[in-house]
Amino acid sequence: MEDKRILYVSSEVVPYLAENEVSLMSYDVPKMINDQGGQIRIFMPRYGNINERRHQLHEVIRLSGMNLVVNDMDMPLIIKVASIPKERIQVYFIDNDEYFKRKATFADEDGTLYPDNDERSIFFAKGVVETVKKLNWVPDIIHVHGWMAAMLPIYMKHFYKDEALFADTKIVTSVYGQSFDGTLDNEMIKKVVFDDVPESDIKHLAEPSYENILKASIAHSDAVIIASENVSDDMVKFVEASGKPFLPYVPKDKFAEEYTNFYKNQVL
Repeated sequence: MEDKRILYVSSEVVPYLAENEVSLMSYDVPKMINDQGGQIRIFMPRYGNINERRHQLHEVIRLSGMNLVVNDMDMPLIIKVASIPKERIQVYFIDNDEYFKRKATFADEDGTLYPDNDERSIFFAKGVVETVKKLNWVPDIIHVHGWMAAMLPIYMKHFYKDEALFADTKIVTSVYGQSFDGTLDNEMIKKVVFDDVPESDIKHLAEPSYENILKASIAHSDAVIIASENVSDDMVKFVEASGKPFLPYVPKDKFAEEYTNFYKNQVL
């Protein structure tokens, strides 16, 4: 994977958030590619429970300052950056006071999902793409982890479909086990359609449950990785029926070789 450029876009990454399947793989996979001589960037939201002082986040003024439109509202984009100690890996943080200042990730202290999680995911997707455009950094692969990042393949295939920078970029979505119950805002599909995404292409978002959001992401990806043992039978069948190259679940001690081979032989 030497000199290949891979952009990792994730809901969660250690060491900035607690360890779970998504946050650990969102660190382990980029580290593996970095160790192989690949060029990587990681993007994640700057949630309010990330300790900026401890992790030495700082704002990148030249990348910040633009406004992104979400559901006909202008929302300022703030970009922060930090380096994972000892790994020479840069992590970019998508921030906005309205969406990400609260002191938790996806739900309040009672476990109730934030009502604007759908808009946060749209803002995150647009923020990543706009920042990569400003960096003028052309990824060979964009690898998406976690439902908060799942709008990115949709926006890449529709909203940003004419961006020459990404003409040859392939998108991989990793599928993990159930992350939340219930649904996001039922108006979510209208907010995505507002950005000139055909409603017929995102019919899964009519009921934006965890699995339906991932199905919409998979439908707009070039390849899929089953990243967890706990993926439902229905999701596995959906992936198999998609006709896209996919990598079945592999245990942690074997993922490095399998992911590398999948990137090389099925994606690139």
